[in-house]
Amino acid sequence: MPLGDFPLRPSIAVSDIGRAVEFYEGRLGLEALRTEPSAGIPEGSRVYGSGGGPALNVYQSETAGKSPATLATWYVDDIDQVVDELTANGVEIVRYDEFEHDAKGITPRAGGGRIAWFQDPDGNTFAVEADV
Repeated sequence: MPLGDFPLRPSIAVSDIGRAVEFYEGRLGLEALRTEPSAGIPEGSRVYGSGGGPALNVYQSETAGKSPATLATWYVDDIDQVVDELTANGVEIVRYDEFEHDAKGITPRAGGGRIAWFQDPDGNTFAVEADV
């Protein structure tokens, strides 16, 4: 039973599901496909759609924001447009001292392409990436 035969969906811990809903739905424009209980909270988790299907679990937990690594990446066609829309919605693009960034905060990716990072209110890190 190889796991590669099954769908994979990242799960992101948040400290306050209400604040997370405002960010993921209000700022990122994700659609909640399902609302479920989590951490004793009747509506403490959401399954968000992206790319035509369920793509991201967000749930309330005491472990929120503990990883400094990028937890999920959206692969986009026009990174400049996506970054412009994110910043217009109040999402701050993260800049790391060890990388060069253009005026929008987009970084050339090793091996080609471009990438930009942002964080949710708990400090969970996400990226948008384009091959050109």
